[in-house]
Amino acid sequence: MSAPTRELTFEVEGLDCADCAVKIERAVRQLPGAVEVIVAYGSGKLFVKLGAGTAPEAVAQAVEPLGYRVRPESEPPGEAPWWRNPKVKMLGVSAGFLVLALASQLVWPAAARWVWSAGALVSVAPLARKAWAVLRAGNGLDINALVAIAVVGAILIDAAPEALVVVFLFLVGEVLEGHAAARARGTLRELAKLAPTKARRLEADGSVREVPVELLAVGERVQVPAGERIPADAVVEEGAGAVDESMLTGESAPVPKRAGDPIYAGTVLLEGQLVARVTAPAEDSALAQIQKLVERAGAMKSPTTRVIDRFARYYTPLVVVAAMLAATVPPLLFAQPWEVWIYRGLALLLIGCPCALVLSAPAAVTSALARAGRMGVLVKGGDVLETAGRLRALAFDKTGTLTEGRPRLVRVWGADEREVLPLVAALERSSAHPIAEAVLARARELGLEVPEAKDLDALPGAWVKGRVGGREVWVGSPAAAGGLPRAMTRGLPEGIRENGETASVVKLDGRTVAVLFFEDALRPEAAEALERIRALGIETVVLSGDREPAVRRLTEQLGGVAYRAELRPEDKLRLVQELPHPVGMVGDGVNDAPTLAAANLGVAMGSGTQVALEAAGAALVEPNLTRLAHFLQLARATLSNIYANVALALGLKAVFLVTTLLGYTGLWLAVMADTGATLLVTANALRLLAWRPR
Repeated sequence: MSAPTRELTFEVEGLDCADCAVKIERAVRQLPGAVEVIVAYGSGKLFVKLGAGTAPEAVAQAVEPLGYRVRPESEPPGEAPWWRNPKVKMLGVSAGFLVLALASQLVWPAAARWVWSAGALVSVAPLARKAWAVLRAGNGLDINALVAIAVVGAILIDAAPEALVVVFLFLVGEVLEGHAAARARGTLRELAKLAPTKARRLEADGSVREVPVELLAVGERVQVPAGERIPADAVVEEGAGAVDESMLTGESAPVPKRAGDPIYAGTVLLEGQLVARVTAPAEDSALAQIQKLVERAGAMKSPTTRVIDRFARYYTPLVVVAAMLAATVPPLLFAQPWEVWIYRGLALLLIGCPCALVLSAPAAVTSALARAGRMGVLVKGGDVLETAGRLRALAFDKTGTLTEGRPRLVRVWGADEREVLPLVAALERSSAHPIAEAVLARARELGLEVPEAKDLDALPGAWVKGRVGGREVWVGSPAAAGGLPRAMTRGLPEGIRENGETASVVKLDGRTVAVLFFEDALRPEAAEALERIRALGIETVVLSGDREPAVRRLTEQLGGVAYRAELRPEDKLRLVQELPHPVGMVGDGVNDAPTLAAANLGVAMGSGTQVALEAAGAALVEPNLTRLAHFLQLARATLSNIYANVALALGLKAVFLVTTLLGYTGLWLAVMADTGATLLVTANALRLLAWRPR
C-alpha cells in the first residue's frame, strides 16, 4: 500500500525564466518525501506531492537558497512596492556605483580603478551567492556563475570598467525579464478577477439572500439582475436576457438566454433578469477549470521544450570548455597575448548562456495556453498544443458534435399539428426523453394549451399511452406500432425515411391518425468551421454509429465531407488509427472516450468539465466548432512562434560568437547578446496573448 501524500501549491516569487524553473524542480526533488514536483513557469507556481513525513517548510528551505521566495498559495501576497524587489535593489546599487565610478574618473582618476572594481564585486556578489547555491544543489553552472566568472576575470585582467557595465546590463535585463514574465501571468490574474464572489440565493420562503458563491450548492436557485456577473454555472429556469460571454468564448456579440439555456460563472448579464438553477459548485465552474488548466498546463512540457532542455544540459558545459580553449590555446600554441584571449574567452561565457534558448518554447506555449483559455478552449498542456499544430487529419463524431444533440419536431404528417400536438404533449409532459422535450418545445413555440393526461402507462423506448379528454392516446415507435398503415405511407413524400428522420406514430382510440418526424439539426456554425479546418490542410472525416442515410444527408450539408456510418466503438478506434498521423478526434467526451484517448489529439465538446478532459487533451467550454477552428489556427501560430524564437536565440549567439572571436565585440556587447536575445524571445512570445484568428 502506497504511503499517503499531500498535494501542495506554492507561489514562487522571482521566477522569471524557464531555466530557473528547472533548477527549482531539481532542488525540491531532492527532498526525501517529494513524490512529484512540477514548476509552472507560466503561472509562477510550484506543485508538490509530499509524503506525510515531510513538512511543507522543507520546500521553502530547499528553494530559498537559490534566490527565490516561496509561499503557500493560500497565503496572501505581500503588497511590497516595486522598488523593494531584490532585483531592483541590486540594479540600484549597481547604478549607484556606475555613477560614482564615472564621477571619480573625472575628479580623481587614480582612485577610479578601485571604484570600478569595488562596484563590480559588490554588484556581482548576490549573483555569486546564487550560483554557489545552485552548484551545491547539483544543478551545475548557470548564468549567474558565468557572469560572476566573467566579472572576476575582467577585474583580474584590468578591465574593471567593463566588468561593472556587464553586471549593470545583466541586472537591467533581469528586471525587464521579470516584468515580461509578470505581464504574461497577468492573464491568469485577470481570470481570477472575473470570478464572482457573491450570489443572490433564492430561499425556500421566496426571499433573496446574498451569500458567498462558495456556499452555493448544486440544485439551489439564484437570481441574476441586469449588469451583474453570473455567480455560478447554471441553467436558466425563468426570465430572459442577453449575456456577454466574451471572457469565455472571445465572442463580443451578446448571447440571448431563455429557459433551458446554460449560463456560466463570471459572464455578465447585460439586460433582462434571470432565475437559474446551479449546476456546478464554484470550484468546478467553467471559469475555474480554465484558470486551473492554464496554471498547470504550462508545466506539461511540449516535445520541443523537452528537446531544448536536453540540448541545453550539454550546451552550457560545452560553452565553458570552448571559452577555456579560446582563452588558452592561442597564447599557448600561437604566442598570442594572454589578456586579449582571456578577455575573449570571458565574453564567450556570457554569449553561451542558454537562457534565451531554454525560454524559446515555454514562453510561446504559456502565452498560447492563456490565449486559448480566453477563447474558451481548455488545453491540458504544451504537448497537446504542439500536436494540434501538426495535425494532419481530424475525425468527427456526428450526434452532439456536428449536430446539436437533441431532436427537433420538423413535421406532423396525416393530421393538423395544432389538434394532435396537445394530446401528445399531455402524455410526454412528465418524460425527460429527448423526443418528449422536442414535442413540448414545439407546443410552447405554437402557444398551445396542454391538457392533463390520466391512466399513464409506458414501455421505455417503445411507447407511452394514457387518456386525454376522454380519448385513449398512444404514441410510440413505428416498430412498436407494427409498422405504418399503407394508407399513411401512400401519401408520404418520397425518400422521407431515407433522410434519417426519426418517426413517432400517434394513435387515437386504436386508430393511427398521424406520424411525427424529428430531426437532429446540424450546428449552425459546423459547415463554416469545417471549411476553415480543411483550409489548414487537415483531412476531415465523419465517423458515426447512425444509419447511413442520416450520415450521408448531414455530410452533404457540410459540403461533401467523407464519412463512415453504422460504426461500433471498436470500428471508430480502428478507422482513427488508419488516418494520417498526427490524427485528432472530436466527440462528446463520454461515449467517444475510447476513440478520444486513442487519437493523438482528443477534443471533447461540452462544458469543459474534468469528466470530458479525462479522455481528451482539450475541451471546448461551449460546444461551438468555430472555437475548434480558431484553436487549430492558434496552435499553428504557436509552432511558428517557437521556431522564430529558436532562430532568434541561436542566430544572435552565432553572430556575436564570430564577432567576439574576431575581436569586434567585447564583454558588454556579449551580455547584450544574452539579455537582448532573451528579451526578444519573450516579447515575440507575448504577441500570442493578443492573437486574433484569421
